[in-house]
Amino acid sequence: MAGRVFVVGVGMTKFEKPGSRDWEYPDMAKEAVGKALADAGIAYEKVEQAYAGSMYGSMGQRALYETGMTGIPVMTVANACATGSSALFLARNAIRGGLADCTLALGMEKMQKGSLGAGMESSKVTIIDHHLRAMVEGRGGWEAAAPMPQMFGNAGREHMEKYGSQLEHFAWIGWKNHKHSTNNPYAQFQDEYTLEEIQNAPMIFEPLTKLQCSPTSDGAAAAIVASERFVDEHDLWDRAIEIAGQYISTDTPDSFEDKSSINVVGFGCSQRAAKKAMDEAEVAIDDVDVIELHDCFSANELITYEALGMAEIGEAHKLIDAQATTYGGKWVVNPSGGLISKGHPLGATGIAQCAELTWQLRGKADARQVEGAQVALQHNIGLGSACAVAVYKKPTR
Repeated sequence: MAGRVFVVGVGMTKFEKPGSRDWEYPDMAKEAVGKALADAGIAYEKVEQAYAGSMYGSMGQRALYETGMTGIPVMTVANACATGSSALFLARNAIRGGLADCTLALGMEKMQKGSLGAGMESSKVTIIDHHLRAMVEGRGGWEAAAPMPQMFGNAGREHMEKYGSQLEHFAWIGWKNHKHSTNNPYAQFQDEYTLEEIQNAPMIFEPLTKLQCSPTSDGAAAAIVASERFVDEHDLWDRAIEIAGQYISTDTPDSFEDKSSINVVGFGCSQRAAKKAMDEAEVAIDDVDVIELHDCFSANELITYEALGMAEIGEAHKLIDAQATTYGGKWVVNPSGGLISKGHPLGATGIAQCAELTWQLRGKADARQVEGAQVALQHNIGLGSACAVAVYKKPTR
């Protein structure tokens, strides 16, 4: 039987606008991993395996050389926007399988300015070619917009057409996440806006204004993952947070068969991964207190409410009407500011979500703290497609 696995140290850089800081991948890694090691209170020599996630950049080995050269296995991981969570998944599995007692998951990215995926529409074979074809067939054509906001924007339009959600519901998500980020020193943006400012920002692809879209970002995040034996031997129970359930799901034929834009952007992947992770953790969505959710665009946060079981199909906007996903509501979603405001350096995003939820369950999230948080859920999706969901718990010995 697989043993219990814990996050014992987390660290991250501030997420930055691309090019605003003179650094390279080894600099990012050294800062993020150094903070995670200090948080765990262990030396790098204790790490037995490392999984380093990056979609566009450095090999993990080179990125870690300034941190340490101990001869351990270092694997570079790339899995679209779920790259960081995939590194964490592998780090956990190495421990569950009895191959190591202490592993490192690292995520990092240096990105170019501009819309992610621009130019993909002219390529015949890409990681999202199935998705683009299904979207175009389902919506009756291609519009003059970058691929990613068009795909997620069309998912939002479909929700409006089928279920009656309104532009204001999507704007509220942008408002909420920007407001949450004001208390996060690691966030790329820490500005609060009025709902009207969110709605009146430049339209990228209706219903998505600029302030409802995640920016390109530079940054890194790291997590030290350990077995129960390692936690005992090094007396780390005061900082250990259990990864109680975790799963990565990929596309099945129903992602494309009905040409639904909601399905194209990963609804089924999210639904399957959430069920698997929560079943393993033996929790239901109503047991969860705090959620870090992949809000690459506000439309994705809204439809993911339904995929996670927070609302019935077609009723996600009712959670917004009730303000059920912010402080004082049933769940606090994206206390970090989410991808929309914290930033989205692809390889680092999943590990940064892990860091935020670790701090929340430790009760160390400062002004962002969700009172009494005991159970947390992480959702990280990348088209192509991969969806990683993890459930974290405050451990009992």
